[in-house]
Amino acid sequence: MPEQQNIEYKSSWHDDYLKWICGFANAQGGQIYIGKDDVGNVVAVEDYKKLMDEIPNKIKNNMGITAEVNLLQEDGKHYIEIVVQPYSVPISLRGRYYYRSGSVKQELTGTSLNEFLLKRFGLAWDEVTESRATFDDIDEKAFKAFLVMAKEKDRLPDVEGLSMEDVFNKLRLTKNGELTRAAIILFGKDPRNFFTNAFVKIGRFKGDTDLRFQDVEEGNLIVLLKSVLERLDHKYLTRSIEFKGMLRLEHSEYPIPALREMLLNAMVHRQYMGSFTQIRVYDDRITIWNDGKLPEGITLEMLKHIHSSHPRNPLIADVCFKGGLIDSWGRGTVRIIESCKEAGLPEPELTEREGGFLVTLFKNNLTEEQLVKLGLNARQVKAVSYVKEKGRITNSDYQTLNEISDRTSSRDLEDLVAKGVLKRVGDKKSAHYEI
Repeated sequence: MPEQQNIEYKSSWHDDYLKWICGFANAQGGQIYIGKDDVGNVVAVEDYKKLMDEIPNKIKNNMGITAEVNLLQEDGKHYIEIVVQPYSVPISLRGRYYYRSGSVKQELTGTSLNEFLLKRFGLAWDEVTESRATFDDIDEKAFKAFLVMAKEKDRLPDVEGLSMEDVFNKLRLTKNGELTRAAIILFGKDPRNFFTNAFVKIGRFKGDTDLRFQDVEEGNLIVLLKSVLERLDHKYLTRSIEFKGMLRLEHSEYPIPALREMLLNAMVHRQYMGSFTQIRVYDDRITIWNDGKLPEGITLEMLKHIHSSHPRNPLIADVCFKGGLIDSWGRGTVRIIESCKEAGLPEPELTEREGGFLVTLFKNNLTEEQLVKLGLNARQVKAVSYVKEKGRITNSDYQTLNEISDRTSSRDLEDLVAKGVLKRVGDKKSAHYEI
């Protein structure tokens, strides 16, 4: 049996393997087999008697935990099984913390360690109080705007006549009279006084790396939701215009509901001890990245459908739900996808990148990258570029462009029609193809 998420095979013992034991103890537990090769074949351990005494003591002395250490035998060859149980408290090895994720052992440092320790002690980052903050640091205008939204959605009853302090207490935004981090992120006058990376940076790029201009938007979540969308609309995105009779209609490059949901998703679920939220606007796409990977048990594929909700910042998510800003039932990414489909845009791309979560919306301008993702061959990609420039293409044009036979040309063109890239206009003999 090959190695699995909770199983490790080692041909011989090294003290470095205590890191694997620490990683298992901090995750879901697991087994380490000493005396087996990478595919699970027994290769025997010569000094098994000595190791049976040493390994349990090293585990206890270095980590303060116990593990089940068993001597096993197969075909006359001895090997050792170490069974590690998961621990609800954080386990360290010489002051360092390790964690088993998938089939990889990793050392936890920085924000990852901070998040892990809080979780082990039954806390989320946003539930921790900030002793430096007082109600003088709270933006009353943003708080009143929230109350109006909550009243419209009827998700925050029995607050009429209550003071701001009373409502904060009702929302669990205070503990023993002290403001939580969530209160500052949601309603603070200047959250950056407490958390330096609590802002959104927007950049306009030509190509993939040529930054043309940029802006930084600061403020609490309520303020940012409005200011970032307005900045995008007024400076970074263009609107197409059409007339229906005397009526002038404007269409945004990307659906506003999708942009709003992307921004909310980034601000609600981001790791605030990590990097700032980043929005990049390109000629053919827009991306929003927030620090913080997906929670355990949630996959990228699951995000395309209604899924269970696992907010990294449960207080922030709960207040946003009560204010009618988000749906607490795991529909955020689904709404992004649905909004793009309704607008006739390609399906958004959801990826984990550089320790965070990235959402990409594509314009419906048939870039080469998008065409390749659709499964088009090089001839078809060249033909689409031709149509974008000339407005149409015929079977004869396609043959000449790619130096191919009529049969191959017909097959390629019908495939483009089937994939929804081109449409055929006219009957078969005189047909031409358009975007």
